[in-house]
Amino acid sequence: MGSLQKTTFVLLMFCLAVLGSADYLKYKDPKQSVGVRVKDLLARMTLAEKIGQMTQIERENATSGVLSKYFIGSVLSGGGSVPSPQASAEAWVSMVNAMQKDALSTRLGIPMIYGIDAVHGHGNVYKSTIFPHNVGLGATRDPELVKRIGEATALEVRATGIPYVFAPCIAVCRDPRWGRCYESYSEDPEVVQLMTTIISGLQGDVPSGEEGRPYVGGSKKVAACAKHYVGDGGTFKGINEGNTIIDKNGLMKIHMPAYFNSIIRGVSTIMVSYNSWNGEKMHGNHFLITDFLKNKLKFRGFVISDWQGIDRITTPEHLNYTYSIQAGIGAGIDMIMVPFAYTEFIDGLTTQVKNNIIPMSRIDDAVYRILRVKFTMGLFESPYADPSLAGELGKKEHRELAREAVRKSLVLLKNGKSAYTPLLPLPKKAGKILVAGSHADNLGNQCGGWTITWQGLTGNNNTAGTTILSAIKSTVDPSTQVVFSENPDSTTLSDKFDYAIVVVGEPPYAETFGDSLNLTIPAPGPSVIQSVCKSIKCVVVLISGRPLVVEPYIGAIDAFVAAWLPGTEGQGVADALFGDYGFSGKLARTWFKSVDQLPMNVGDKHYDPLFPFGFGLTTEAKK
Repeated sequence: MGSLQKTTFVLLMFCLAVLGSADYLKYKDPKQSVGVRVKDLLARMTLAEKIGQMTQIERENATSGVLSKYFIGSVLSGGGSVPSPQASAEAWVSMVNAMQKDALSTRLGIPMIYGIDAVHGHGNVYKSTIFPHNVGLGATRDPELVKRIGEATALEVRATGIPYVFAPCIAVCRDPRWGRCYESYSEDPEVVQLMTTIISGLQGDVPSGEEGRPYVGGSKKVAACAKHYVGDGGTFKGINEGNTIIDKNGLMKIHMPAYFNSIIRGVSTIMVSYNSWNGEKMHGNHFLITDFLKNKLKFRGFVISDWQGIDRITTPEHLNYTYSIQAGIGAGIDMIMVPFAYTEFIDGLTTQVKNNIIPMSRIDDAVYRILRVKFTMGLFESPYADPSLAGELGKKEHRELAREAVRKSLVLLKNGKSAYTPLLPLPKKAGKILVAGSHADNLGNQCGGWTITWQGLTGNNNTAGTTILSAIKSTVDPSTQVVFSENPDSTTLSDKFDYAIVVVGEPPYAETFGDSLNLTIPAPGPSVIQSVCKSIKCVVVLISGRPLVVEPYIGAIDAFVAAWLPGTEGQGVADALFGDYGFSGKLARTWFKSVDQLPMNVGDKHYDPLFPFGFGLTTEAKK
């Protein structure tokens, strides 16, 4: 071989070696540890790519080419944000996959993570299984049940191609005047701690020895998000996004404990709360986010803002967005749920890093955490949705689980005018029975907020499920005549009925729209209770996100059931009313006599409730 040939050969081998090493990217090698992969990828990233990872935008903004142009790291669906009305699992999958394809087309091919609120099942999605809201699940005192709900929810969310949920809400609601009280398991931090099993249901059980590290156990599980950090349930008068006035000891004892459990269970993300703590906005609280959560509790996942959360650091919101960016990122938030004005956020943050207002070390901490979660959950190996999971959405086994949760969440507060004359369980065989009230035949009212839309919808045409009236009709003996009247008049009431079932309660609501200073049963509920119970033996079933004022009517009522917000499976209510199963739920909230007593929680000095925390009568299933 001549010297020219030798030189050519050596050059060729050198070029092949260089090409080979260029093809091998450590971060793309699943055999490498997560830490090695994150460090390798982070070292290759430009500032624009890093800031893109920290940006979460709304689905409607994630049009073709946006994710790749701005290196966007995450997309979300807000409440009611769907690809099309009544979209199928397949339509969701194709939308999410198209966005993912755009994200992966970038130089480094970093997958985006799609997030959605799934606070009582996959609530945004048509024909999904809607489980009882947390206020009801707290009454079950059944952490194993709640874990199974997490497992079912993960499957339904994955059926639509989504790998990340903004759940669970681990707020400790200390005042039922708060419009989000139904998202809280209990006023008692110990009950809320008990229910963090849902995280293990959503994400999978953390392997032994890995406790405290973010964990997602494969493509049938989802990344979870403990929210809202911290003190969201303790605001003055229950005002949503208000001020939680409490000393550090109280904050740690009441509002913090469930976060310890969540971190041990490997929760992937934690969402910051809109509320203030003693006048300081949580979205700007460096002590609680960085010093305490990240440094003391050693939380290793990523911290995400709430919807426009940094905008609300100022009053009015978005008054000084430059300051909001500095305060929010400076406090330790890693991913910003922008969700609309993302170019303003990206430009603002870029300027502040270039001008050394926000140090690169803070950006690197944020991106390291985001990438750690993405690698841990296998997003780099399996970025696309698995279309074979479509059948998990609203499947029979999940509806049966929801039905079980409904009957276990019911709290029987009164049964008979005296203990010797119980009304429940009701006989299935009767001549004629009356079913009355605005909530007896209304699936939307049964489900509450965060169902199909953010605020929820009233009526029966929005999703699939079983109303309480339908459940009653399918449970009673075929010979029993069921008369339904939403608001029966005197002519109807003059008829002879064996008994009446009155189902009334609150309309659907979410967040600030649910804040209430009077907590009364909306009209015509009280008058229906009074007119029906005056003339017929009656059981009143209350559909509500919290205890309401019932003391004026309780004497006239023969039996009283708190059914909370049971979701799509109304059959669970009939299961207990007619004795196929016994009542077993126990109040996870204090039932006050009058709003003047609020806030009033178990353990308070002046504790004088209508029904105390932990109360709940039981019945045996009929053999």
